[in-house]
This record gives sequence, C-alpha cells and structure tokens, in this order.
Amino acid sequence: MVTLFENNRINSETRSSKGNQLKWRDDTTWYKADYTGYEGLSEYMISQLLRFSSLQDEEFVVYEPENIRYRASLFHGVKSKDFLPDGFQLITLERLFQNAYGRSLNTMIYKTENKENRLKLLVSETERVTGLKGFGSYMAKILAIDTFFLNEDRHTHNIAVLANGLGEYRLCPIFDQGAGLLADTTIDYPLTGDIYEMMASVHSKTFCDDFAEQLDIADRLYGRHIRFTFTKKDIDFLLAKVPEDIYDSSLKERVRTILYEQMRQYPNLFA
Repeated sequence: MVTLFENNRINSETRSSKGNQLKWRDDTTWYKADYTGYEGLSEYMISQLLRFSSLQDEEFVVYEPENIRYRASLFHGVKSKDFLPDGFQLITLERLFQNAYGRSLNTMIYKTENKENRLKLLVSETERVTGLKGFGSYMAKILAIDTFFLNEDRHTHNIAVLANGLGEYRLCPIFDQGAGLLADTTIDYPLTGDIYEMMASVHSKTFCDDFAEQLDIADRLYGRHIRFTFTKKDIDFLLAKVPEDIYDSSLKERVRTILYEQMRQYPNLFA
C-alpha cells in the first residue's frame, strides 16, 4: 500500500467518457485509482499480456496493482513508472489539433462520412502537424489492442504524442487500457450481467462504433503490426499474482472468461 497526499495529486488532460480517475505522481511513479469498477485490473492484465506480443518494451506502459490511501479513503488501482523523457510532455491528439487548428479532431473525424477516410484523416493530419512518420502503423497497433481487449474508451483524448515545446515530437507509449475487459461494473457491465451478452454490446469510439470494422480498416490501410503470443497458462499465471485484497477471485474469474473468449474470437491476432 502507498499513502499519497494532496501535493501528489495531478490533473490529467486525458479524459474518459465516463469520468476521470483520481491520479497522482510520487517521484518517478504514477498512480491511478479505480473509478467505475476494476480499471486497475484491466490496466494490469492488458499491459502484462502485451509483454507477450511483438511490441518492444518501450512501446507500451506497464502497470502493477496497488492499494492507495489518500486522505481518509482507500482506493484500489495501479502504479506505473514515469515514461516521459526529460523535457517532454504528453499532449493528446485532441489538444494537438485544438492548438494547431482551433478545431476539435473528434468533430473533424465524425463529420467525415466515409469511415476509411476518417482514419486516413487522423493519421495524415497528425503526421502533418508533428512531422512523425509511421503513425498509421502506430494506430494499427492501438486498434488491434483495443479490439482484442474491448477497450471502449479510445477517443481523441486517449491517443497522444510526446512533445518537448521545441517542435520535436515522438510517439507516445500505448497507455490507458482501464476501460477494457468490461471493467465498468458501475454503469454498463454489472457483475450480475451475462458476460457474453455484455461483450457483444461493447462499442469502439475511435472512428466508428464497431471494433471488428475498425480493425479491418486499419489492417487494410496500414497492415497488421502486432501479434500476440500469450497462452491461457500465461493468463492464469498473471491473474494468480494479483493480491486478493486488491481484486478478488470473482473479478479475476470474470477477466479470465473474457480473455479466453477473445482468444477464441481472434485467433488471427496470434503468432
């Protein structure tokens, strides 16, 4: 358990459509508290399973479960190492476009009728503003991850680049997986609900509301740039490591069921 104070509290520009998690920073460690369910368990499992993929370690943020004491309350959540290089800050695509054009990227996307052109717009305009190359491949990785892990909250406030204020930009490690794996038990995916029916009801938000369609479009435009290599044994091992005083066995069993089913649904995402 870690005890955090008011001076550790941070206000992040990355926002969820369902509200903002409490976030803190202590030296070189970042913390996030659960808000609508078991976001921390989702962050932990997804980031740990990405270690069993074709991604390099620096391409994604790794999370670990943590109990957090703040003021008079105890929160379940996660911690991660600070991934910002010296002199760099995280800037979301939404803020990037507001700064560059005075317009909302999300509005620009959804005013574009053709869904394929929506992704092209996101990629080409981001590359134009930042000078980055290969942003299409980067987005293809994100969309494959979100599809498999059912991350319903990947909008333009949750996609970012790194900037240093001197005109230099870098790709941002993939972060913010808390809305995956039906983690929202308070609003949309109650613990009493049917898992398979709820899985079928989850919608994406990046440039259309269908995960499979987003993935197909990204593959067609930019190719497949990620492969998973984990097994059911890897899932079981990672879940067994989670302390019961943070996430109990019923939550871990629910996550296991979701992951097993997604492995069945998306065998083409595996090496």
